[in-house]
Amino acid sequence: MTRADQWKLLSVVAATLLSLWYLWPSYRYYSLSPAERAKLPPSELRELRKKAIHLGLDLQGGMQVLLEVDRSKLSAAEAADAVDRAREVIERRVDQFGVAEPLIQKQGEDRIIVQLPGLTDRERARELIGRTALLEFKLVRSPEEVRNILARLDSYLAARGAGAALDTTLRNTPLTGHFLDIQSSAFVRLDDTSAVARLLATPGIDSIVPSDSQILWSSDDENFQGVTGRLLWVVKRTPEMTGNSIATAEARVGLDQTNPGAWGVTMTMTPKGRADFARVTGNNVNRQLAIVLDSKVSSAPVIRERIPSGDASITGSFGLEEAKDLGIVLRAGALPAPVRTIEERSVGPSLGSDSIQKGLMAGLIGSILVVVFMVFYYRLSGMIAILAMLLNMFYVVAALSGFGASLTLPGIAGLVLTIGMSVDANVLIFERIREELRNQKSVRQSVNLGYDRAFRTIMDSNLTTLICALFLFQFGTGPIKGFAVTLSIGLIANVFTAVLFTRLIYDYWLNRGKPERLSI
Repeated sequence: MTRADQWKLLSVVAATLLSLWYLWPSYRYYSLSPAERAKLPPSELRELRKKAIHLGLDLQGGMQVLLEVDRSKLSAAEAADAVDRAREVIERRVDQFGVAEPLIQKQGEDRIIVQLPGLTDRERARELIGRTALLEFKLVRSPEEVRNILARLDSYLAARGAGAALDTTLRNTPLTGHFLDIQSSAFVRLDDTSAVARLLATPGIDSIVPSDSQILWSSDDENFQGVTGRLLWVVKRTPEMTGNSIATAEARVGLDQTNPGAWGVTMTMTPKGRADFARVTGNNVNRQLAIVLDSKVSSAPVIRERIPSGDASITGSFGLEEAKDLGIVLRAGALPAPVRTIEERSVGPSLGSDSIQKGLMAGLIGSILVVVFMVFYYRLSGMIAILAMLLNMFYVVAALSGFGASLTLPGIAGLVLTIGMSVDANVLIFERIREELRNQKSVRQSVNLGYDRAFRTIMDSNLTTLICALFLFQFGTGPIKGFAVTLSIGLIANVFTAVLFTRLIYDYWLNRGKPERLSI
C-alpha cells in the first residue's frame, strides 16, 4: 500500500469512527422505550436528548405560533428595532424553557414566527411567549399623599355627577365610597373593583392625578377583615429601578412568611443593580417600595434598612410552574412591546409518525431500486458504489447529529437527493472506465484514467449544487434551510466517498496482483 493509500485509509477510518461517536447518543436515545427513558436521571436524559438527532416540527409534532408586535405605543426610535428585540427575548425564554431546536424568525416588518417541536404543554408555552414581564421598583406614596390624591379624584368625579344616581355617600365620594380602608393603599371589595375601574377610566381623570404619580391595582386578591378584595396603590410614576438590574431569578418556596408553603421568585441583581438597590433602600428607610410586574403591584414591602446585597423576591399566589416561568421571563428580560397571537397551529405526533413512515418508505423503495440497478448493470463495481452510497448516508446522519441540526421532511428529501448524487458520481466514473477498457487499455490504466477524467465533472456537478444549497440556506426559511443543510453535508460526503473511498478499494485490489478483467 502506497503512502497516499495509507492516508486515504486513515481518513476513511477516522471519519467512520468520528461518525460512530456522534451517532451513538442518537442510537441510544431512540432505542430506549418511554419507560426506560423515564428511569434515567433527568440530567442524563437531558444530555442524551441534547446530543441525539433532533426531529423537526413536521416529524415529531409540536406547536407553531405567529405573533405580531404591537408597536403603536412606542416612539419612532423604540419601534425601529422593537421586533428584533422581541425576537431575541422570546428566543432566550424558549431556550430556558427547554425546547430542543426551536425556530424563531422575524417575518415581515412586525411579525415573529415561533416553531416549538415536541412541545406538549401549549397553554404554558403560550403564556411564556406572550408575557411582557416588565419589572419595575416604584416608591409608594405616603398615606397623606394618597388621601389627598383620592380626595381630588372624588371632587372631580362628584362634579361630573359620577355618583348622582347612587346613595348620599357615593354622591359625595364616588370613588373612595367604594373603599373599605385607605392607608398607603386603598382596599376595594372584589364586587366593587369593576365600578372603581370604570371610575378611574373616566375621561380627564389623568389630569387630576399628579403627573409624577400613578394608580395601580395589586396583582392578587387580598383579605381584609374577612372580606376579599383588591388593593389600589398610588406609586411614583418613574421607577427607581427596572428588571434590567436582574442578574438571576429562580423559583423558590417559603419566601412569604405569612404563607410558607407558597412559591415565589427570588432575584439577584447585577453589580450595578446592587449599588442602585442599596442607594434606593438607604434613601427611603421606612417607606414602601412596590414591586410592579406588568403594571400590577406584586408586593410593597416596607424598607426597614439599607439592603446592600441586592436580593429581592416576588411573592404571591404562584404555583410551581407559574413561579418557574416567571423566573424564566425575568432572566430573559421584558418584551419591548406587547405581542398578540395572529395564528396558532399544532402538528400532532400521529401526523409526524405518519410522515416519518412515508418518508422512510419512499427512501427505502428508491434505495432498493438503485441497488438492484447498480448490481445488475455494473456487477461488482456496482456493489462498491452501493457501499459508498451507504457510507455517504452514514456520514450525513452523523454530521447532522454532530452539528445539532434538525432532521425534517425536506431534510429527508435532501438525503434522498444525496443518494442520487452519490450514485451518479460513480456512474460517471464507471462509464469512463468502460470507455478505456473498450479502447483496449489495461485494467489499471482504465481505472486511473476513468477516475482522472470523471473527477472534474464530479467536482463541477457537486460544486454548482453546493452553491445552490448555500443560497437556499442563506435566503430560505425553516424547511428550506433544513433541505439545504442536509444537501450541503451530503454533497461534501459524496465527493469523499465516491472519489476517495471507492478509489481506495480499487487501488487495494489492483495492488494485490495484475487483474486482467474488471467486473463493471
